[in-house]
Amino acid sequence: MIPVTKPFLPAEKEFKSYVKSIWERQWLTNNGPLVNTLELKLKEYLGVDHLLYVSNGTVALQMAIQALNLTGEIITTPFSFVATTSTIVWQNCKPVFVDIDPETFNIDASKIEAAITPQTSAILATHVYGTPCDIDAIQYIADKYGLKVIYDAAHCFGTRYKNRSVFDYGDITATSFHSTKLFHTIEGGAVFTRQPALLKKMALMRNFGYSGVDEFSELGINAKNCEFHAAMGLCNLNHIDEVLKKRKYLSAQYMLRLSRLDVQFQKLHSIEDYNYAYFPIMFKSEELMKESKAKLELAQIYCRRYFYPSLSALPYVDNVKMPVCDSVASRIMCLPLYHTLTISELDLICRLLLRIQSESQAAESKHFGMLIADQIESEINTATVKVNGSL
Repeated sequence: MIPVTKPFLPAEKEFKSYVKSIWERQWLTNNGPLVNTLELKLKEYLGVDHLLYVSNGTVALQMAIQALNLTGEIITTPFSFVATTSTIVWQNCKPVFVDIDPETFNIDASKIEAAITPQTSAILATHVYGTPCDIDAIQYIADKYGLKVIYDAAHCFGTRYKNRSVFDYGDITATSFHSTKLFHTIEGGAVFTRQPALLKKMALMRNFGYSGVDEFSELGINAKNCEFHAAMGLCNLNHIDEVLKKRKYLSAQYMLRLSRLDVQFQKLHSIEDYNYAYFPIMFKSEELMKESKAKLELAQIYCRRYFYPSLSALPYVDNVKMPVCDSVASRIMCLPLYHTLTISELDLICRLLLRIQSESQAAESKHFGMLIADQIESEINTATVKVNGSL
C-alpha cells in the first residue's frame, strides 16, 4: 500500500533520550524546558525574532483573531483546509470569500479590494501547498484600508519569500506542526509576529491569561503544548534539511516522469524557496480526476482530493459561487509524497497515471470514431432516401 503521506520519524533511540530526561525531571507540560528549547531552536533555524509554540494550528488561528480583536468581516480564501474558515466563524466573525488565482491556487489579490466593506477588519489568506500568496499586494491593500493581515501558513515550514521565512509576514502568521506536515511535533503549531506587544498578549492567552500565580491580565485559553511533543520536534529539527532535500528530489522526479501527463501543476513563486510540501496535479475534468483516483486505489495507491469541497459551500457560511475555486477544487488531487517514498513506488504511480491517460484517450478516440461512423451512416441513409424518393 502507498498512502498519500507518512510522518517522518527519527530513530527511537533519539526520541527516547529526550523521554528519559522528561522522566527524570517529571515536568510534563506548562512551558517546560524542552518547549523552551524548541522555541529557541526554531527561531534560530527559521531566522525569526518571535514565535510561540502552541497546541495545534487551529488554536494558532484562533489566538491570532482574538489577539487582533477582530470583529465583523474577514476576507479569506475558499481554497484551504476547513480550519481556515471554521476558525473565523468560531470567533464570531463572518468569512467573506474572494476567488483564487487559477495558477497558484492562492487568494487572488486583484479581487480583494472589491470585497472590502465598512465591516471588514482583516484579510486571512492561506499560502496554499506551501507556496506564498502575493504578499506585497495583500499588504498594500491592508495598509490602504487599515486592515490586519493573518496568514495561514500551515504548509509552509521551510518556505521563504524575498530571503525571509514566509512566517515573518503579516501581523500574525499561524502554522501547524501536525504529524501530516513535513516538520511535525506529532500535534502542535505556532504563532509568529514581529510585534513584541502582540507576542506578549498571545503568551498570556496561551496559558489562560495568567500573569502571576493568582493574577489574570488577559482573556486566555489552554493553548500550551507538552514536553513529549516538543521532544519529537527537537528530534525532527535535527533532520529537517534532509527531509526538505528528499522532498525536492522526489518532486523533481514526479515532474520529469509526468511531463507527458495532460494535467496542470501549481505555479510556484520560486523553486529555490519552496518546501515541496505537496505534489498536486489538476486534471482537465472532474471525471478524469475521479477515474484516475479510483484506478490508483485499485492498485492500493491512495491520493487525496485536497482541498475539496470549496469552503464557500460549508453549511455554516453564506454559500456563494466561486467559479475558479469551484473548478479547481473539483479537479485537483495530491499524489503521495513523503520522506520514505521510494523511486520504484513513485515510478509505479507515474506509469499508472500515464497508462490511465492512454486508456482514456483510446476510449475517447474510439467513441469519437463511432460517432463519426454513425454520422456518416446517417448521412448515407438520408441521401439514399432522397434519391429513392426522386425516382
